[in-house]
Amino acid sequence: MERLEGKVALVTGAGRGIGRGIALRLGQDGALVAVHYGNNKTTADEVVEQIKANGGQAFAVQADLRNIAGVHQLVETFTAKLESQTGSSHFDILVNNAGIGTAQKLEETTEQEFDQLFAVNVKAPFFLVQQLLSNLRDGGRIVNVSSGVTRIAMPDIISYNMTKGALNIFNLNLAQLLGPRNITVNAVLPGIIDTDVNAAWLHTPEGQAMAKNMSTLGRVGETADVADIVSFLASDDARWITGDTIDATGGSHL
Repeated sequence: MERLEGKVALVTGAGRGIGRGIALRLGQDGALVAVHYGNNKTTADEVVEQIKANGGQAFAVQADLRNIAGVHQLVETFTAKLESQTGSSHFDILVNNAGIGTAQKLEETTEQEFDQLFAVNVKAPFFLVQQLLSNLRDGGRIVNVSSGVTRIAMPDIISYNMTKGALNIFNLNLAQLLGPRNITVNAVLPGIIDTDVNAAWLHTPEGQAMAKNMSTLGRVGETADVADIVSFLASDDARWITGDTIDATGGSHL
């Protein structure tokens, strides 16, 4: 029996990168996976088809999480599709992965950029949890994808770092709040991961050397390195872990 068999998971930002890896792994482990995407339907459909090709179950849901209307849309679309497929709008696992980054320095960051970062990286997870709590089953799992920048100072992307710090505080308090319902809440803190977002600079000799030198393990992180941790946290094997932040940087800057 696969360890997430009979479970339902919603993964935000699952059309590419780390979210894609997480969705594929949860599907492999037996969960019915709702693959959320913002704009690129093609990539989300590809993830759904790959999960199905591997014997799993999945469906795509679209919503723009840059505003609260998009959060409402995601909740409505997800619960409606879930009920049509399973007869219930209840689910078991929420992975808050969707996020945007910035390479702007302190003196270059505009108010608009700052507000958009917090809208997607902090506001959306907060209100998504708020609106889905009645649908999340007791004994469920919430996994927040944070970042190693909450441990490692990288001032060139300071506003992005602040959003992940806020997410970690949300993670800690939410774990305390939901403990009586036996819902665990944990965060995963990836380092540099080989995704399309990082490809432009990472797929160069200089980028490879820098990323490998950051990790004590001497290699670049893969999406599976993060997805495997999320799968563990989503399973019953992690039933006694909550309110924690799991470093997934490969020992960067120890």
